[in-house]
Amino acid sequence: MSSDMSTNAPETPAAEDSVKFADLGIDARVLAAVEDLGYETPTPIQSATIPLLLEGRDVVGLAQTGTGKTAAFAIPALSRMAELADQNGTARNTQVLVLAPTRELALQVAEAFTSYAKHMGDFTVLPVYGGSPYGPQLSAMRRGAQVVVGTPGRVIDHINKGSLDLSHLQYVVLDEADEMLRMGFAEEVDKILEATPEDKQVALFSATMPGSIRRISKQYLRNPQEVSVKSSTTTGKNTRQRYVQVMGAHKLDAMTRILESEAHEGVIAFVRTKMATEDLADKLKARGFTTAAINGDIPQQQRERTVENLRSGKIDILVATDVAARGLDVERITHVINFDIPHDTESYVHRIGRTGRAGRQGDAILFMTPREKHMLRAIEKATRQPVEAMTLPSVDIVNDKRLEKFAGQISETLASQELSVFRNLVEKFEAEHDISAVEIAAALAHMAQGGRPLLMQELPTPPAKQARMSKGAKDGFGSRGPTRALTEGNATYRIAVGRRQRVMPGSIVGALANEGGFNSGQIGGIDIRADHTLVELPAELSQDQWNALSRTRIGGELIRLELDTGRAPRRDREDGDRGGYRKDRGGFDGNRGDHHGDRGGNRGDRGDRGGFGGSRKPRTSSRNFEGGRGRSY
Repeated sequence: MSSDMSTNAPETPAAEDSVKFADLGIDARVLAAVEDLGYETPTPIQSATIPLLLEGRDVVGLAQTGTGKTAAFAIPALSRMAELADQNGTARNTQVLVLAPTRELALQVAEAFTSYAKHMGDFTVLPVYGGSPYGPQLSAMRRGAQVVVGTPGRVIDHINKGSLDLSHLQYVVLDEADEMLRMGFAEEVDKILEATPEDKQVALFSATMPGSIRRISKQYLRNPQEVSVKSSTTTGKNTRQRYVQVMGAHKLDAMTRILESEAHEGVIAFVRTKMATEDLADKLKARGFTTAAINGDIPQQQRERTVENLRSGKIDILVATDVAARGLDVERITHVINFDIPHDTESYVHRIGRTGRAGRQGDAILFMTPREKHMLRAIEKATRQPVEAMTLPSVDIVNDKRLEKFAGQISETLASQELSVFRNLVEKFEAEHDISAVEIAAALAHMAQGGRPLLMQELPTPPAKQARMSKGAKDGFGSRGPTRALTEGNATYRIAVGRRQRVMPGSIVGALANEGGFNSGQIGGIDIRADHTLVELPAELSQDQWNALSRTRIGGELIRLELDTGRAPRRDREDGDRGGYRKDRGGFDGNRGDHHGDRGGNRGDRGDRGGFGGSRKPRTSSRNFEGGRGRSY
């Protein structure tokens, strides 16, 4: 490999406004996907590196997180794959390998590749990372994945197992290379690169250029072109930035507390998907807020009408995707709430730029799960401004506000409305039923609430033992209990059907939705094991739900729902199946080693760097299943 690094590409401060993605020579199928996402103008790192990578050059890109570097290497890689497919037909072997330091980043990169490859037909992107079961990954490898995105430890495992063949590799990307080396993956990175073909193309992206990165560049890249991009990302001085750590299931509750406790005018809540805009808008409407949604599927005329309603005050909350909110300029926006954290810092800056305009004070609030803490650090680093921690208003504060508002509505109605008809009705009812006017007024107030509780309740907490075990504690049988952290207010339950009964997630969701009356938001992670399944549900179940589920069958078998304690139920132990429940608790599919895929178990996680693996909730609802007591699922 050449030891020289070409530096004739100057530092790129900004993209030229005249440059469009369509001008960069991208394959038409990839370009169509980019345009579907609403992107027209490349960022500086994209405009500088995409042409070089399309020419086949090796590239070292120096850029901060959030500057758009994922597209900078994914778009040219996919363009090359599309051209090779035209020449040689669709290949089933791995042609692109992307190394990322954490499973969270690996998942984000894999999602980006999938988005850009949507028009490429038979094309597979596979994320691999420690802490996830090998079985599905091995099956996907056998079927063929053109793009593999993974953490170094798990990639090494697949190479050693012979499940990942790099002999046909065309393209290698080291994403956040300095972070990978800082986390101790230098040896793994060397081994992986040594296992790749000599004639591959390499793109290395790093925020800094320490000696270790220069060594890799010198050893494994061929006459690389260096591209350095300075981030000019800034945020408005009039915007106060805050974040609150909140689990996904409780974001709606958190947003309700903020909206009811803080003075606000117009609010924009940003979510990631079109479906989420409608879902959140409907839930906010049900809580009494004037809300509308905009996304890419909404016709332009309707979008303009919605924005005008926000501007005039007919609605107060707009739920939007990034694409739909571009160019939105409404002076009365006092709050921007990042309901879903953005994928990059540029999106964050664009989002919060909707408030604090025309010299007015604005507030930007970021909802963040513990797994997304690394993105908070990237935002602070890129914007060069701190994002302060925020404590959610307490239930008492919210309830005081609600009572104050309700009393104000009574005063306003007494002062502005003719009440003689209702006064006569109350007096007559009082005389005929011997009930005090106070009791009647209380009943009328309850009716006015329309079924919505006036006072907010504290969320239930899981049983103490489950809460301890979810944090890693063990019971007397050495079981670790649930393998994932519980969402606040939830508990893990055991049902007596599993892989041996060939049960499927859809059957479990259908049974719980129909017989237990749960909606999709209440059904959390589902972990199907050999002879049982663990499922996350609300910690507090009603007696009606217990009764209904006691009669529920899946595949003809009673599910025998019970709280999971990390040990086999007594009936299983009495049947001579001691340890049968516990033996597969050490890992997935009975393989304890699965938890050690990344240098001793999730090396890429670093505590708060977890991804979405294993925690996605089923996207379904009770209306997808036919009702009927006693039905077998």
